[in-house]
Amino acid sequence: MSTFKNNDFSDVLLQRRSIRLFDPELKISREELQDMVEETITAPSACNLQSWHFEIVDTEAGKEKLKSYFMPFNYPQIDSCSAMVLIFGDTQSHKNYRRVWEEAYEAGRISKEKLEEVFATFLPLYENGSREFLMADAMIDSSMAAMQLLLVTRGHGYEGNAIAGYNSQVAAQTLGLDPERYIPVLAVAIGKPAKNEEQSAVYQQRYGVDQVLHFFEE
Repeated sequence: MSTFKNNDFSDVLLQRRSIRLFDPELKISREELQDMVEETITAPSACNLQSWHFEIVDTEAGKEKLKSYFMPFNYPQIDSCSAMVLIFGDTQSHKNYRRVWEEAYEAGRISKEKLEEVFATFLPLYENGSREFLMADAMIDSSMAAMQLLLVTRGHGYEGNAIAGYNSQVAAQTLGLDPERYIPVLAVAIGKPAKNEEQSAVYQQRYGVDQVLHFFEE
């Protein structure tokens, strides 16, 4: 059952902004953080492969570890947020693929024919795919999940900040992950904005739709 406090989709979507200073006294329970990730992973993914992995840092010791590879201008978010969610792409998620689809078949959600079709078409693409292919796929899946997490965060009544300012070469191993399997995609700081938090106007400016949209016609 959803635990959303804000069900106004237009507000959740259009009033989202990046927060750089959170209320350090606000703590989000691990139970709610787990609920937020559970809602996040309803995001779409290529072939339903779900090539994502989440690491949550919500302790002072963990935050100090993050500072070892984050750029200093992101320290305010690290210090003040209730939790930092690190999103990694999982380049080996296809190794769980058979189990996921077999469970769907056993639950009666798909036919035997569909199960065999999946195993004969989609699965070989990943089992025989190059690392570049698997990385690209995992990046796309995890990016969609990251955006969904930012919206889920607002749905729970909090705000977020998407962060890519860190040394991606050491991110996985710093958190004890296999760097060959897990590729860093994005970090999301979550919490309540500090009372004196001010958002620079420059971050609120958007290109006009005419600058980014073109209707293609042959």
